[in-house]
Order: sequence, then structure tokens, then C-alpha cells
Amino acid sequence: MAFKVLFIAHAHDADKEKHRSSIETGAYSLYTVVVKNQAEALEISRDFAENMNIDSILLCPGFTHNDVAEISKIAGDKVAVSVARGDGPGSKISAEARRREGYPPRRG
Repeated sequence: MAFKVLFIAHAHDADKEKHRSSIETGAYSLYTVVVKNQAEALEISRDFAENMNIDSILLCPGFTHNDVAEISKIAGDKVAVSVARGDGPGSKISAEARRREGYPPRRG
């Protein structure tokens, strides 16, 4: 049985039905979905937790602590939820790239 991971990323122009992929090796299954907002992230998290029996959700750095908590609650206690955050310099590079591409400013 494969270790199943869902990676979710944000993009303001995403179409959650179109912007998705999967890679399967037999021992590892990686699913990716790009969403527009937190509501879509919650929808996708619930769907994959209930229907794909995923083991883990990995979130892009754009998710806030509150977003992560909401996703963790939706996914349930049998799904690990992690955030792909870099070190200090890496986080600055990532933040600048997101600003360059017109990502909305952080909430709150």
C-alpha cells in the first residue's frame, strides 16, 4: 500500500479541477492541486481525506497558521498536516517571488 500525500498550493488564477496532477511509484503517491483560496483548500482536503485515504497533506508556504488549523480539523486525526516553509533567506526569496507574481498580501 502506497504512502499517499496531497500537496496543495495557492494561485489566484487556479482552476482546482484543471490544475492538478498525480505521480505514483507503487510505494508513493503524490497528488497536487492548486487552489484559489482557503475555501477550495478545505474542499479539496475533505475530498482527498474521505475518498483517497491520504496519509499526509503538505501545504505551500502561503497558508497561515489558522488555515493549517482549519485544514487539520477537516482532514481528521488520521491525516498528518505539514507546511513547506523554508529557512529565513529561503522564505524571503519565496515571498519576493510571490509578490512579483501578484499574489495578494497576507491577511490580517
